[in-house]
Amino acid sequence: MPRLAVVGSYGVGLTMTVPRLPRPGETLVADGFAAGPGGKGSNQAIGARRLGAQVELLTCIGPDDFGAAARRLWEREGVGASRVKTGTRPTMVGFILVEPGGENRIAIAPGALEELSPSDVEAFADQIAAADLCLVGLEIPVAAAVTALRVARGCGVPTLLNPAPARPLPDQAWHLIDWMTPNREEAMALAGASGPERALRRLRARSRAAVVMTMGADGALVARPQGPVVRIPGSRPRQVMDTTGAGDAFNAALAVALAEGTGLEEAVELANLAGAWAVERPGVVPALPTREQLTRRAALTADAPAAP
Repeated sequence: MPRLAVVGSYGVGLTMTVPRLPRPGETLVADGFAAGPGGKGSNQAIGARRLGAQVELLTCIGPDDFGAAARRLWEREGVGASRVKTGTRPTMVGFILVEPGGENRIAIAPGALEELSPSDVEAFADQIAAADLCLVGLEIPVAAAVTALRVARGCGVPTLLNPAPARPLPDQAWHLIDWMTPNREEAMALAGASGPERALRRLRARSRAAVVMTMGADGALVARPQGPVVRIPGSRPRQVMDTTGAGDAFNAALAVALAEGTGLEEAVELANLAGAWAVERPGVVPALPTREQLTRRAALTADAPAAP
């Protein structure tokens, strides 16, 4: 069983399904509302656990009902959360607008996440050292994320950075990354480049990491530290209901596969499958697949006739 240490976020997603985005100053009646657990770190930790990994999570929650519900969730899912910090500010909340085609717009209020400090991460070092891979996100303070990368590198543990949201990184952080998974927009923002392939190559040169740029249903572009850029075809979803958790499902599956020693291209294929599974279902945590579900989907995909 692969072991992952996840250093990232937890928050509550407040989701409205809307017929379209409201115009400035306009009040729009939503078609539906739902509230549920979220935060990329927690989502990815749960996703990895469902795929068979042993997972330890470090994040910061508030001393409120949302925080208490998070601890109950992690206990049900089997995610190790004994080191999760309870801060003084409210648990992070994300406001999500989902349009009819499944595309979403998200704004977050970080709250307690801003209290996660480098010293909290250093106290988590034993869990990182025991892991096969350390998965780090950027919804937490950059200083905490960089500390996680540094601690992992010091322990000889490979690192996977999901740079979402795209935020400036200090120069010393770039050489601490083994794999990076920006989407198109994040890649261009981080690299300061106008095109996705140019951004990909610039990120690879700066970090010397393997960069996997996700492109939704179009799959992913993979740039190893050296060599050509390789396109990994996407797994086409049967329907698109909600794209909110696709990136988290992708990163969870990629991290588990890499921790198991799977080759990068094959790991990306599994991650594409997980992302496609997630967008076919509403919500985030309910849409994260199990390993059995992905295995069955892979078998069906392999048996399907080729498109004319």
